[in-house]
Amino acid sequence: MNTTTRYAATALAAALGVTVLAGCGTDGDDSGSGPSGGSRTVTLVSHDSFDVSDAVLKAFTKETGYTVKVLKSGDAGAALNQEILTKGSPRGDVFFGVDNTLLSRALDNGLFTPYEAKGLDRVAADVQLDAGKHRVTPVDTGDICVNYDKKYFADKKLDPPKTFDDLLKPAYKNLLVTENAATSSPGLGFLLGTVATHGDSGYQDYWKKLKSNGVKVVDGWEQAYNEEFSGSAGGKKAGGDRPLVVSYASSPPVEVLYADPRPTEAPTGVATGTCFRQIEFAGLLDGAKNEAGGKALLDFLIGKRFQEDLPLKMFVNPVAKDAKLPELFTKFGAAPEKPATVAPDKIAEHREQWVRSWSSIVVK
Repeated sequence: MNTTTRYAATALAAALGVTVLAGCGTDGDDSGSGPSGGSRTVTLVSHDSFDVSDAVLKAFTKETGYTVKVLKSGDAGAALNQEILTKGSPRGDVFFGVDNTLLSRALDNGLFTPYEAKGLDRVAADVQLDAGKHRVTPVDTGDICVNYDKKYFADKKLDPPKTFDDLLKPAYKNLLVTENAATSSPGLGFLLGTVATHGDSGYQDYWKKLKSNGVKVVDGWEQAYNEEFSGSAGGKKAGGDRPLVVSYASSPPVEVLYADPRPTEAPTGVATGTCFRQIEFAGLLDGAKNEAGGKALLDFLIGKRFQEDLPLKMFVNPVAKDAKLPELFTKFGAAPEKPATVAPDKIAEHREQWVRSWSSIVVK
């Protein structure tokens, strides 16, 4: 849920380590044999926002005999680039965190060994973007959307924006901060949302107008949300003065969950007409040392126990149709009815061109 892809709302709560070991055992502990006689450790390579309850990982170990080692590798783009550089000799067995904006890069580089995870019949068909080949397994969805500072707009007696076009109005001049589409997953998702809304022939003109209306661009989500945005806990401490930020539909529940005392209303809201749907995948890495453990882990990632742990750990939506959402997530989060989408093959064909054009307009 990157500069962190998703990645991502979790960074509201705590600083993230570069590498961690999750589950039982200690770093580098792959002694002993797994269920099939191989290593008892299965390594999950991920972006920094991967998070899961200890009890859930212990359940996986109890069910399968495998211990999970989680290797965090920066934001989603950086983590993916590292796997491309080590293709064929991967650092782990499963990669988690490639999303629909970068999926073609992973597939074109042949990073994954096909595997049809058990339980895919419980996963909605519209998120199974590689259903015919099963090189990746969908794990979660999230929506990249403009968030707003409720207090700012109440004090100004100004209605917050609702749509992409609203952001062009003079009333919102110099209020929005977004992430660089060339370096940040939320930034790229927001760009793709404008492409989906205005098309190949109109998105450039849209961004020219948005630039004229004072949009501010920073490198990544952490800076935008926790430094520039006036509505977040971090932004308040940093003196942020932008009441509009590109973040996630699930960011308001995070502000509630980690506040002390916990408020009865989220201090931030979501402009649901500015959302772009993000889908995150996991895949069995080609050349994985523990292929059997990797397959077991992929099965577990779409199992009900892990899926129901997702919302309040990574602040994303489960893909399993039988997974229940927690009340805090549904009460304070937003659920866009029709988030913008762009077909993966179109993203693959035009992504670099769109980013170059965007950069020439906005950051030249």
